[in-house]
Amino acid sequence: MRHRFTRAARIAGVVATAAVLAAACSSSKKSSDGGTGNGGGDKVTLRIGLFGTFGLKDAGLYAQYSKLHPNVKIVEDDVELSSDYYKSLQTHLAANSGLDDIQGIEIGFVADIVANHADQFVDFNTVPNAAQVKSTFYDWKWGMATTQDGKTVGLGTDAGPEAVCYRPSLLKKAGLPTDRASLAKQWSTWDDLVAFGKKYESAPGKQANSHFIDSASSIFSAAVYQGQTAYDDAGGKPIPETSDGIKSAWRFASQAAQAKLTAGLDQFTTPWNQAFANGAFATISCPAWMLGYITSEAGQAVSGDWDVAPLPGGAANWGGSWLGVPKASKHQKAAEDLVTWLTAPEQQVAMWTSQQHFPSSSTAAADPKVAGAKSEYFNNAPIGEIFGESAGKLKRTPIGPYDTQIQQAFTTALLTVANNGKSPDDAFKDALKNIKEVVGD
Repeated sequence: MRHRFTRAARIAGVVATAAVLAAACSSSKKSSDGGTGNGGGDKVTLRIGLFGTFGLKDAGLYAQYSKLHPNVKIVEDDVELSSDYYKSLQTHLAANSGLDDIQGIEIGFVADIVANHADQFVDFNTVPNAAQVKSTFYDWKWGMATTQDGKTVGLGTDAGPEAVCYRPSLLKKAGLPTDRASLAKQWSTWDDLVAFGKKYESAPGKQANSHFIDSASSIFSAAVYQGQTAYDDAGGKPIPETSDGIKSAWRFASQAAQAKLTAGLDQFTTPWNQAFANGAFATISCPAWMLGYITSEAGQAVSGDWDVAPLPGGAANWGGSWLGVPKASKHQKAAEDLVTWLTAPEQQVAMWTSQQHFPSSSTAAADPKVAGAKSEYFNNAPIGEIFGESAGKLKRTPIGPYDTQIQQAFTTALLTVANNGKSPDDAFKDALKNIKEVVGD
């Protein structure tokens, strides 16, 4: 469930009306100093293990914290690929050594940490002011990092509430509505979206070599989280054959693939990246972090010719991370204080205004700097309102350690429907076979 991309894909300036970082940081000075003190005490070096682009340093948060706490030095150990990072983290957890004072935990492997390593991490329900800290987060975000017996292994950094990003000019050529309010009504369900896509494909004025949506994965990966279950049951056991979320998401996505509504692109490949600028598709399921990705890949030449509308079916989440503190840390209390400060509402507001990372804090999401944000690049879309409404409607579905692999199996199978003409039933069976090889019986 990748969402941490290279630094080139993260650019500032998407939010045109957001307050500057300095304003957010000045307000954060009024918050608690985290308990480590503003001056004296032993010098402490805290190492933070991260992957991809968390943006904490780029947003100036480390410098801000060190100013508030001169005795604390922060060193970031960053690995570009989350897969490489997690392999290393698993090795260190197995040995219970070599761990940083703070470790980033991505949504694709939080279930493994919760299920298999919770006793190796600080339980954030036991830290000072735990109830107050918990109250600032979305319930679903807090719950995803919490064991069945109530241990919370980390505090949320960002979230990935979803919408639909689209190209108004391409819809206009096809004679279809382009304003987000009309589109919200016309594709309020996934069946509606598929029907709308068929109108696009059959329109005589449609741009040549353009398709309605980038990939069937766009539909599947969002719709799957709108069921009572997605990839797992309440105990975290994979249930790909019986999940209502998988069944409905597969139906919608395979219909789109069979009807040739997709550009047949494999997401996160070079052709997919290039397609953002060349008009190969008119719509894409769009978590909040995708705004920066689109801006980077599509470029300024199409600024204002992207827009954002609500997601069919209400809401879904793709992406997001946590910061956890291993009990093996030699500076556990100082690390707890830093994590609490970095994920506090004031700092999450700063991460939105500076890095376009949508808050996992409901308190931060309600801040005017977030809730009132608009994007000039995306045709002045009220992105704070749209993504905030999506985050507020989200419900938590069970997650498990193999979710990323299961999702990949289904989205790969959908490509064979779209590009090779394989029947949805046969492609579904292929996906189940590949899943079984990964997760076993």
